[in-house]
Amino acid sequence: MSRKFNFKFTSIFKIANLISILLVVLSFLLIFIKGLNFGIDFRGGTLMELRISDKNILISDIRSTFSKMNLGDLNVKEFGKQGDYLIKFEKKDFDNTSIKIIKKDTIQSLGTEVNFRRIENVGPKVSDELLKSGVLAICLALGAMLFYIWIRFEWQFSIGSILAIFHDVIITLGIFSLLSLEINLSIVAAVLTIVGYSMNDTVVIFDRIRENLSKFSSSNFITIADNSINETLSRTIITSLTTLLALISIFILGGEILRGFSFAMIIGVLIGTYSSIFVASPILKYLNVSYKTIAKEKENN
Repeated sequence: MSRKFNFKFTSIFKIANLISILLVVLSFLLIFIKGLNFGIDFRGGTLMELRISDKNILISDIRSTFSKMNLGDLNVKEFGKQGDYLIKFEKKDFDNTSIKIIKKDTIQSLGTEVNFRRIENVGPKVSDELLKSGVLAICLALGAMLFYIWIRFEWQFSIGSILAIFHDVIITLGIFSLLSLEINLSIVAAVLTIVGYSMNDTVVIFDRIRENLSKFSSSNFITIADNSINETLSRTIITSLTTLLALISIFILGGEILRGFSFAMIIGVLIGTYSSIFVASPILKYLNVSYKTIAKEKENN
């Protein structure tokens, strides 16, 4: 039997909305002023995956070795098992001779055998197409969600859900900009997942609000909103906690490649749960949703 909550969420709607507006504005400023740290997938460059058997070689030694080669913006990370490293640098379009020189200089500088497991080049044309495809994928997802909500609920609910999703995506990107975390294809996948998660959470609350508006047509919206959120809160908490446990495990144990994806998902789940209650629901209040407005919409349809 689910626990019965009785929190007065509507009493802090205004404060929560002011905080949300502030965070969205700050996120916009960070994105447009500081910018996003696009990875090799979008910016273009070269990626190398190395395996070094000598455990005495430190990541600082590898970074120093590649810094001497004048390869542009450089990023060195531990990757997978001990001795595995992922090197990304700005310079690209190498021919076979240049790659051989890099390999030779690396082995000579480190003084040990180096296994170059993977070398990938991403040109500017490919990275530009990937960036456009990523933005298009997010826009199509938002459009599909809007269409679904428009059919499932009344237009007021559609506006609330889209603003909540917009809120989640912008703040997540703002955090990535603030921390200068890399934006790559896995982050685009995480953003799309966040969109779906946030929408699912919002739909559950919206469904209960609309159901209660029909049941208790004489009650005001504030009472119905509080009751609806409390009735679905147990489900929201359980879903969010179980999802977060899995994501935190991936973040800690999943290695460098999954760290960005899992971090974006952790932020997205937290913000998505918050926005379902404190962003999507207040929009209905501001648009004066009531039993009469729903009944009128049904008559028009």
